[in-house]
Amino acid sequence: MPANDPALRAWIDIRPTDDFPIQNLPFGVMDTPEWGPRLAVAIGGYALDLYACAQRGYFDELGQELPALGAALPQVFRRRALNGFLRLGPAVARAVRERVSELLRHDNPELRDDETAVRECLRRQRDVRLLRPVRPRNYVDFYSSLEHATRVGQLFRPDNPLLPNYRHLPVAYHGRANSVVGSGTKIRRPSGQFLPARATEPVFGPTQELDFELETAFVVGQRTRLGQTVPIDEAEAHVFGLVLFNDWSARDIQRWEYQPLGPFLGKSFASSVSSWVVTLDALEPCRVSGPVQEPSPLPYLQTGGAGHFDIHLEVLLLPVGASELVLLTQTNMRHLYWSLSQQLTHQASNGCPLAVGDLCASGTISDATGMGCLLELTRGGQQPLTLPDGSTRTYLLDGDRVIMRGYARTPDGIRLGLGEVRGTVVG
Repeated sequence: MPANDPALRAWIDIRPTDDFPIQNLPFGVMDTPEWGPRLAVAIGGYALDLYACAQRGYFDELGQELPALGAALPQVFRRRALNGFLRLGPAVARAVRERVSELLRHDNPELRDDETAVRECLRRQRDVRLLRPVRPRNYVDFYSSLEHATRVGQLFRPDNPLLPNYRHLPVAYHGRANSVVGSGTKIRRPSGQFLPARATEPVFGPTQELDFELETAFVVGQRTRLGQTVPIDEAEAHVFGLVLFNDWSARDIQRWEYQPLGPFLGKSFASSVSSWVVTLDALEPCRVSGPVQEPSPLPYLQTGGAGHFDIHLEVLLLPVGASELVLLTQTNMRHLYWSLSQQLTHQASNGCPLAVGDLCASGTISDATGMGCLLELTRGGQQPLTLPDGSTRTYLLDGDRVIMRGYARTPDGIRLGLGEVRGTVVG
């Protein structure tokens, strides 16, 4: 893909540590007081306004080549979510990314040398409000990390930590789509029933064990109809891109309610998603093979090649009253037991329809040393973490801010960031 060329340089100043070089170009939605919501592409510390670009005719030629885009211009870029744009199809999204790459190339004067166009089309990200990038009709949370599943199982079922179905299918549950919020949204501590330590009867009140879960999620980019399945070799064609995802969890509520039907109020109060969707096209150079699956999955889930992505992930905490961030944990998406293709194919294997903008989260991502939630890090609250200022945490306190970040590196050393997702706990 031309837009992935490691030799490309933008006419915008981009540092090697920036998440959004010209080889990335993720899609999102920005909001400004004077203009309202508009679709945008991230480049360095800026957001390129796609509606303003369309108004100036930068996509006219594409519209002639791609009738679906031409009929939708320029209004498809003046929306509060990417859903309408994604419904135009993957060929349109790919062509728009390639065209944006052309406009931003260091040796292309088309936009670069038009000062009025630059003022209209380019905004600093710090000067705009970034919105939740998609409006999901459905949200599914998988359980794709073998290490996480094993450690959690050891806490609750020491004699049988990994349930017998785990190595045969991607376990998941249906979440609450309208509780998915954008990065920066304050997270109110939820209330529910839970069983206090050494108690025999439950109580109702604010959770005492509020946790984060370090996850990624993929955005569905192509719909399917009721009854339609998706073969494993076609699964990635239905995936638009990746975001960071924090599936906030109330562990005491979850522990009391999860049997026999699984997560409910302990999970449905909020999940935070990052602002920029990084396309699978951009991440193509960062593919890796996943872990060996034993026993081999059933034929419909068997896949070869590099179906995983080498994406470094980390969680930082800004404790209430503190001024410095604390690195809590680091891990990597490459260690997931089940790939994106396997997750999507299994979800659709019963004919469940997929909708554009649906979110499918990975579940907590852990590895041999990195643990993606406080439940693991503190062994269910039994081993509190000591922070640099001497304070401790078993679970989150009101006022704590959680920040998750992620990035990949291409073989040429180019950093492709997913940005960050943050949220502050309020009582």
